[in-house]
Amino acid sequence: MIKKLLALFLTFTLSQVVQASTIVNEIAEQYVQLALAVGEHDKNYIDAYYGPKEWREAANKNQISLTTVIKAGKIILSELVKQKASDELSALRLAYLNIQINSLISRATMLNNNIQYEFDKEAELLYNTVPPKKALSEFEPILKKLNQLLPGKAPLAERVAQFKESYEIPTEKLERVFEAAIKECRERTKKYINLLENENFSLEYVTDKPWSGYNWYQGNGQSLIQLNTELPVDISRAVDLGCHEGYPGHHTYNGLLEENLFHKQGWVEFSVYPLFSPQSLIAEGSANFGIEMAFPNEEKAEFEKKILYPLAGLNPATADKHIQVTELLSQLSYAGNEVARLYRNGKINSDEAQSMFQKYTLMSEQKAKQRVRFVDTYGAYVINYNWGKDLVKKWVDSGDDQSREGRWQRFSQLLSSPRLPKTLSE
Repeated sequence: MIKKLLALFLTFTLSQVVQASTIVNEIAEQYVQLALAVGEHDKNYIDAYYGPKEWREAANKNQISLTTVIKAGKIILSELVKQKASDELSALRLAYLNIQINSLISRATMLNNNIQYEFDKEAELLYNTVPPKKALSEFEPILKKLNQLLPGKAPLAERVAQFKESYEIPTEKLERVFEAAIKECRERTKKYINLLENENFSLEYVTDKPWSGYNWYQGNGQSLIQLNTELPVDISRAVDLGCHEGYPGHHTYNGLLEENLFHKQGWVEFSVYPLFSPQSLIAEGSANFGIEMAFPNEEKAEFEKKILYPLAGLNPATADKHIQVTELLSQLSYAGNEVARLYRNGKINSDEAQSMFQKYTLMSEQKAKQRVRFVDTYGAYVINYNWGKDLVKKWVDSGDDQSREGRWQRFSQLLSSPRLPKTLSE
């Protein structure tokens, strides 16, 4: 690989006859191989890969140092910025490669020097965005409303946890509830998006993970979706996870990128998905906004009451208050970012972070512990869920055609194009 990088560098500097598209393709190949090399140093870095098997085997065999990765990344980046786009799509491609390579260099630098950046700097370097800051006092009105909805003398987080116990999906009914939810998510999505003919997924239930769900995209339209059942699963999470991990979320997004950009365009950079990269903001943001796309307005609540509550053995007559509580809890999402920022910046310790997650996001003690584990593992990644969703929503809302069909068309365009945070406004 080092020899290939050197040969590529000499080609860039000495040859005057190589076509621009060929150079970009070579840069893309090097980017993929460098990403795989970083993955050998960080087991969480490569979320999905379905490119040439020999590249992954070479990365494992050669164990390229992070110092070499950083140097090589800077070389290909210096050549990339010289390239000119011939049309809008190629301009997006060049911007995508530029931003992703910069993020790769930043991640490799963090690992090589054992650096933990402060929250906002990490977000900017890895995810190409600066998340908004909010004062924790901004969430007091929401907490007050929940306090009125769920009166009592116990701490509010305990009252919320006790209330939600009545809406947990019994373990023996999880499979049927999730199958029904995912099926509905798929049916609603395929009305507006042409899914791959051979697309499919397998569903697996796991425990002892820092996340509630995960999609492991395996290429060729196939995914492994894992659902964490370590903690009780609230009935509202069935549709959320079905959309987020499946349709029109991660499974759909990865499949469309693979089909439209990797296979049809021949852009090899879309054979790899580095988790700690700007692509994750689009992936997580579109997966969360996809819930609203599939179930706009009151349709999610109606489906839950009509189909999921009976399947779970829950009483749909009590659903309205649960839906109201769930909506208010969702408005505390950004409070979680603020706690993660304080924790990541060393202003509070893990025990204090756990307590603040309970106080300001009203997580149960167990869920707060899990969230601290998540921040320990993924750092500023938390911004991709809420800030990413808001950026994707803003982009869809800015389309000229705001009919249901028009919004889905624009949303599908995002899922099939090389857009990243700073190119969402273009």
